[in-house]
Amino acid sequence: NWRISKNHIYHSHSTMDSLKIASSGQKKKDKKGSGAVQRNYGFEMNKAHGQHILKNPLVIKNIIDKSAIRSTDIILEIGPGTGNMTTMMLEKAKQVIAIEIDPRMVAEVSKRVSTTPYASKFKIIAQDFVKTQLPFFDLCIANCPYQISSQIVFKLLMHRPLFRCAVLMFQREFAMRLVAKPGNKLYCRLSANVQLLARVDHLMKISKNSFKPPPKVESSVVRIEPKNPIPDINFQEWDGLLRICFQRKNKTLGAIFKQKKVLIMLEKNYNTWQSLAATNSTLPQQEVNMETLLEDDTMNCMDEDEKMEEDDNNDDVEVEETGNDAGQMGLDENSVIKGKEKSQEFKTRIMAILDAIDFANKRANKMEIEDFLLLLSAFNKAGVHFG
Repeated sequence: NWRISKNHIYHSHSTMDSLKIASSGQKKKDKKGSGAVQRNYGFEMNKAHGQHILKNPLVIKNIIDKSAIRSTDIILEIGPGTGNMTTMMLEKAKQVIAIEIDPRMVAEVSKRVSTTPYASKFKIIAQDFVKTQLPFFDLCIANCPYQISSQIVFKLLMHRPLFRCAVLMFQREFAMRLVAKPGNKLYCRLSANVQLLARVDHLMKISKNSFKPPPKVESSVVRIEPKNPIPDINFQEWDGLLRICFQRKNKTLGAIFKQKKVLIMLEKNYNTWQSLAATNSTLPQQEVNMETLLEDDTMNCMDEDEKMEEDDNNDDVEVEETGNDAGQMGLDENSVIKGKEKSQEFKTRIMAILDAIDFANKRANKMEIEDFLLLLSAFNKAGVHFG
């Protein structure tokens, strides 16, 4: 027998296999020190997988109120759980479309809604959100699975047609990166990428004590409003530029763009584009997937400077080839000299671009979105590309 409290909502922060619905005949498991499984409100929760019940009904009401739902709105909900927030949204919206990966939650929320007057306004998609083709919607309101936070944000922002806004709960650390402004220590590549496409505001903090059992992290709710229209740029080049600028976000751009590895990469791109231009050719168009542009950057963008501090002394290494390297490459002395001259010429070109817009002394951690757009435009106009 399932015993579900109407005043509590299942917070689906883990994979489907980690959830087990307890029957009345099952024994409670409680092993200390091993991510113990506890039974709460009919569910066996494994804290090691981040399963927690939101026990404060006021939080749900506040999220609904701050979403400003209209009677004509179609709402997308990610992970409805047992349906506490779903039923409240159905009272206000034209329709709620929920996406749920766990078939047991699908059955529970469907059963719960079927007993209300709003059953005809509810639709559920039993699929993995990440792999689902999203339907049209006006609002997205969700208690998000934290381990796919970045994928959720960028999948929503790349969805067309654009929605009005999303009100989403995330882990506090991730949420504060989304809203961080230039000069804030949490401002990173994630911040700039999201704020290029949307306006992000912090709405409310959710204490860990609002969940049972309490998680190890605090939570926050943010509102994301897509910009319309979005900047007409190549997103792969944009992200390529940001990867370079934020690798040492506290260093000047002049120092960053003098690095040997950066100059080599940019010169290679420059030569490729020049060759294509000479033959009136263009690079093949690639499908841009913003959901994967931030791979490995979701929770690791705070310590770019600290984690690379040990080799900061090598940042400004000049582009050069030693005689031994030239011999191994089968180059004669004249080729080596010409190669050095060409590399020095390209370095001078890069520094001239920065000086022309007075950006050599700027630092990524204090640059606005408009600054990065201007920098990308200046490089592109000079034939320098990042993708």
